Amino acid sequence: MASSASGNAPTPSRAEQPAPDGERAPRASRVQREPREPRAARLPRRHLHGVILLDKPLGLSSNDALQKVKRLLRAEKAGHTGTLDPLATGLLPLCFGAATKFSQVSLDADKRYTATVQLGQTTATGDAEGEVLQSRAVSPEMRSIERLQAACQAFLGEIDQVPPMHSALKHQGRALYEYAREGVEIERAARRVTIHGIDILSVQGEVLTLDVRCSKGTYIRTLAQDIGEHLGCGAHLIGLRRTGSGGVSLQGAVTLDELQALSESERETHLLAADVLLSDWPDVMLTEPEAARFLTGLRRRVSLADAEQVRVYGPLPAVDAATLPAGLADGRRVLLGSAHIRGGELIPTRLLSPLEVQGMVTQQLEGGRPAHSVAAAAAQI
Repeated sequence: MASSASGNAPTPSRAEQPAPDGERAPRASRVQREPREPRAARLPRRHLHGVILLDKPLGLSSNDALQKVKRLLRAEKAGHTGTLDPLATGLLPLCFGAATKFSQVSLDADKRYTATVQLGQTTATGDAEGEVLQSRAVSPEMRSIERLQAACQAFLGEIDQVPPMHSALKHQGRALYEYAREGVEIERAARRVTIHGIDILSVQGEVLTLDVRCSKGTYIRTLAQDIGEHLGCGAHLIGLRRTGSGGVSLQGAVTLDELQALSESERETHLLAADVLLSDWPDVMLTEPEAARFLTGLRRRVSLADAEQVRVYGPLPAVDAATLPAGLADGRRVLLGSAHIRGGELIPTRLLSPLEVQGMVTQQLEGGRPAHSVAAAAAQI
């Protein structure tokens, strides 16, 4: 066989060889790209402890609001205290770190709302989002204060409410509103709720504004519909603002826009102590040895009256009072958990871990964030 070219001639590289018909020749070399700018290092999450009272904006779900604030604070652990509808605004306590152990307290607490009700129309959803199903005349007599007060008083105390189809209540793993969007009606059992009070704030034409104090699980849109039916003209909810939950209110709450405009250190000034959610409960102060036993879950004998729920505190480590943040020198204590008292025994119900307690102490002494709310402390049992 004849040899190819001279033995000293280099064999053409694959890139230099002609490509067969119909095939694309491989590139001789890759295009040199400009080096990418290095990504900014992701800031680490922080172990923060406390509660932010958020004034939730319209159109944002509770979880979306939580995630936005969690990112702003770079918090490691966070949770909210119960769903507030996207169409509602107002108080949404957000819990971080150790405070998440007490989120159920706020979830179970009584609520307070400002409800704006449109008289004379019923809708498919009970609120302004739904299709108008029926319009009825609203007579001057129906809008009289006497008639309105009588309608509101008819729903005071314990009442049975049927949850609306357009709600987040689950049936076989799916929210009721998902069935409603498909045109499927699910039979719902009535639920017992308590309406503690309804005050009329204003009447402007056919729009009624109410201050409602109620138990957890109350559907304000259902209450608005029921009041409308009692009047004989129908009604639906056009605005809802939560103003209170348990012992906390909108006083001291911060909006999402306000948080976003602040620096990280300024945002932390809105982080309240974990026990702000327990401010309605009496408190018990333990000595250092008693606190150590309490954190292991042991009961202890006390000369105290029975109580369903109490806050339990232990002393802060011995430090120079001059190093404490302003306002804390008169109450150097740290939250250990919650308990109830029965038959002369202090029985733990919810305990913080030693690491969580230490984290709150460190946050208090070094970061200036309180480990407990001195201003909110009730009279010691």
